[in-house]
Amino acid sequence: EGSHKFPGGEEPNTKNASNNDTSAADAGPSSGPLKRGRGRPKGSQNSKKSKRSNRLIKSIPFFQGNINKVNQETGNDELVSSLMIRFNAVRRRLSQVKNVRGGVSIALRTFKDLQLRTNTKARVGSVPGIKVGDIFFLWGEMELVGLHAVPICTDFMKFKDSGEDKRLAISVVSAGKNADEAQDPDSLIYTGFGGQESDQKLNRMNLSLEEALKIKSVLRVIRAVEDEKRKHGNIYIYDGLYSITDMWEEKSANGFKVFKFRFVRQPDQKPAFGVWKSIEQWKEGLITRPGLVLQDLSSGAENLKVSLVNEVDDEKGPSSFSYIASLKHSVIDVPPMVDLCTCRPKSCCSGDDCLCVQRNGGELPYVDRVLVTRRPMIYSACLRRWIVGGGLRSLDPIRAGSFICEFAGDIIQKGDEETDDYLFDTSRVYKSFQWNYEPELVGEDVFEKVSEVIGSFTAFVISAKKSGNVARFMNHSCSPNVMWQPISREQKGLWCIHIGFFAIKHIPPLTELTYDYGAFRGYGKKKTCLCRSKKCSGSF
Repeated sequence: EGSHKFPGGEEPNTKNASNNDTSAADAGPSSGPLKRGRGRPKGSQNSKKSKRSNRLIKSIPFFQGNINKVNQETGNDELVSSLMIRFNAVRRRLSQVKNVRGGVSIALRTFKDLQLRTNTKARVGSVPGIKVGDIFFLWGEMELVGLHAVPICTDFMKFKDSGEDKRLAISVVSAGKNADEAQDPDSLIYTGFGGQESDQKLNRMNLSLEEALKIKSVLRVIRAVEDEKRKHGNIYIYDGLYSITDMWEEKSANGFKVFKFRFVRQPDQKPAFGVWKSIEQWKEGLITRPGLVLQDLSSGAENLKVSLVNEVDDEKGPSSFSYIASLKHSVIDVPPMVDLCTCRPKSCCSGDDCLCVQRNGGELPYVDRVLVTRRPMIYSACLRRWIVGGGLRSLDPIRAGSFICEFAGDIIQKGDEETDDYLFDTSRVYKSFQWNYEPELVGEDVFEKVSEVIGSFTAFVISAKKSGNVARFMNHSCSPNVMWQPISREQKGLWCIHIGFFAIKHIPPLTELTYDYGAFRGYGKKKTCLCRSKKCSGSF
């Protein structure tokens, strides 16, 4: 298995990466170039980060959340999902803490040092627990779940052939200088390693790629696309299995010999990168989206257009209802604010003297517009400034913790919902799950854990039958990718409770958004569940 180490766990800067296999991508703004087999580069600040990480490790000698040896080598759906949630929870918390620098680096090193990772066994083909189309917002996430285990664009495994040690390429990341320029969703031209200051040589990584061509071995392909919401950030799309069908030499722009490899996607795989290319064409108006019924169901009420699409039958839309962007408060009794937050309207909530910061326990519950932790209640006087637009199926990738939409509608009296299929009831029983960070993993006291139990506010029912927003179309699932969070929002001097929906995990474009409807307490009327997930309870 490849033995490359990525000091500090920073994300490679693949946009400026050298495609020389003796020097991997820049390890981030605070690191020097990574030398193969040399460990941490001289003069790097990662040693300081490592010491900070080690202090966190030493503070949790009896940590109980480890992964056993078997699951480290081979994962599954639940383990991969859980690991991604745990890692991102820690990363968000470290990014939130003001006196911690390099939160991503510290989070990755902590997880690696504690062996909180899976699929460490090098393998050809698909990786257990990872589906074609899955997305990753950090290179290190792919390392932790075993999709691509090294910080350079080609991963390989060692094997013996007639007693001779050989290398076989098992996955590639199309990014940086190795990236395919044609952007064809069914094939790509991959550039070999080297060629920056001299001709490329048929050794190491290039040899492992040639070996895959010779024995007709499949490789995993990850496509990197620029993340429009982050500076210098990429989103990595697992595009499935490919085979190398051809290899040749040509001259690069600087006059040196380079190797080129043609990859062709294996048949009968669901589209992944192809979905992204189709969305790109829809947005640019190059082609019309199939099944498009209405360009904007909200008629301009939302920041983003809410397209109505039907690819199933000839129906032209839902039954008549009034589109509203926010919840109508008319019944629920909410306590008045003692003092108004003075941050508005000049700026969004910030600073230690901000009343919203104080009400949230001394810190805002979000960082870079991403929710850090679930809480019994979130207080925000500027809710609409940091939660913007979403939909039942989003054309854009959604990062874990991102706001999607709120549940808009009319608040109705309990008992008036017998014939209403567009309800949100805060009094229902919801399946518990852990989404927040584990305090031990960030050097905090376990007794300081942020509660994920919903606050004891007055229960109420929202109906979106007559008026509502895109949330009324969101279906139930026993394995949801969306969660709800009560939010107190200041309106005309009152705290008004709203229900916000946030992404539990990373959600690829056009993936159906679902949440847990909850079960009736006692002997309420139940409905048959059709979600077909592995955790399906049969009713809700």
